[in-house]
Amino acid sequence: MGRAFVYVILGGGVAAGYAALEFTKRGISHGELCIISEEPVAPYERPALSKGFLLPEAPACLPSFHTCVGANEERLTPKWYKEHGIELVLGTRVKSVDVRRKTILTGSGETITYRTLIIATGARALKLEEFGVKGSDSENVCYLRNLVDANRLVDLVQSCPGGNAVVIGGGYIGMECAASLVINRMNVTMVFPEEHCMARLFTPKIASYYEEFYKSKGVNFVKGTILSSFEIDPDGKVTAVNLRDGSSLPADMVVVGIGIRPNTSLFEGQLTLEKGGIKVNGKMQSSNGSVYAVGDVAAFPVKLFGDSRRLEHVDSARKTARHAVAAIMEPNKAVEFDYLPFFYSRVFTLSWQFYGDNIGDVVHYGDFSGGTFGAYWVSNGHLVGSFLEGGTKEEYEAIAKATRLKPAIEDVAELERQGLGFALTASQKPPPSPPREVAGPGIIVERPIYAFHATAGVLLAASIAAFAYWYGRKRRRW
Repeated sequence: MGRAFVYVILGGGVAAGYAALEFTKRGISHGELCIISEEPVAPYERPALSKGFLLPEAPACLPSFHTCVGANEERLTPKWYKEHGIELVLGTRVKSVDVRRKTILTGSGETITYRTLIIATGARALKLEEFGVKGSDSENVCYLRNLVDANRLVDLVQSCPGGNAVVIGGGYIGMECAASLVINRMNVTMVFPEEHCMARLFTPKIASYYEEFYKSKGVNFVKGTILSSFEIDPDGKVTAVNLRDGSSLPADMVVVGIGIRPNTSLFEGQLTLEKGGIKVNGKMQSSNGSVYAVGDVAAFPVKLFGDSRRLEHVDSARKTARHAVAAIMEPNKAVEFDYLPFFYSRVFTLSWQFYGDNIGDVVHYGDFSGGTFGAYWVSNGHLVGSFLEGGTKEEYEAIAKATRLKPAIEDVAELERQGLGFALTASQKPPPSPPREVAGPGIIVERPIYAFHATAGVLLAASIAAFAYWYGRKRRRW
């Protein structure tokens, strides 16, 4: 026995919740949509797990951060799904998917069929064992990817108040967890192999600001080395972290944030993969026309840069999900996804946003002593990326719009002098007019932009030529 649905979302993360809301906005009928998730709860906003959920006082808890409150939309509680006729198949592992037959086999042996599938399987945390280090099963070592992980982390913090916490990794999870642990009055040490934190995004100068701020809050940094082994007591608890440089750190708990890997195993050999994820087109459609992919697992074309990206961020998850549903429900109106890469974080009293790409030459600006500051990235003579710490809503919107416009930069020194003012000015300029060309003395015509303009021009020219030929022959007959 099994069940059949018109639409199935496989995965219960952020993207699943936003896709479900978009489906209801576009008028699906009761009983048409199903969400299958390994987690026992309805989709929720994962960023809360490394922030509000870990607060020592008045922590965020469900149902307060179910999707889609992260974008100031409705809160999709289990009751909401029931009222909208959406089937939640929770706590369910999927054993296999056959995209040709459009069937899903669950771990319990049930077969679920679909007409259209949205893959929102996200990614899993990389484990230490994948790098040759044993110890992930120790009771005081944790990762942070889902609600179960977050609950475990909270339990560990409460079990060793004022203890020593070692955070392995200097990226998003490492930085946000370190801040939350310090707020919980833990003694925190961050360990990572790079020269500075957030090495994939921050410049050394930007990183230095945040590292100094973290140090002022009590966080210690051990950079340029990695974890080599754990010291584990007879009860199975880690008591110390041994590093490759020969040093050792006492530990009452360890948080590991060393990256993620997209969950694509169910589709290997069935769909085209790219950049570690599932390759999709500008409609989020995979190599199989009935299958779409969204969120961390999707490698999609970024029009702004002319190549494909797989972006690991909640904003991408939300927007790719909505776009996929729009393309599914109204295929004749579907347009190519035009996404501006966006990343952000809020910790302590800090708040930064980044748009675009961090390639090319870097231009820093602003007050790095504690005020508003930022950076631009310039590649091939154009602005391609913008970063801002401590901005207002209007200033963040300005750097986003300026980055999307990709204005030409002729003088890097002048860009540095103008600083944030450049983005504020550039964002207020109207979009460039269509390119024009001179057709003759004193005559200016718009250059054809769309295919039908060009076709019309060709037909008109052919008609004129045919008339001239006919007229010439007629004159010769006269």
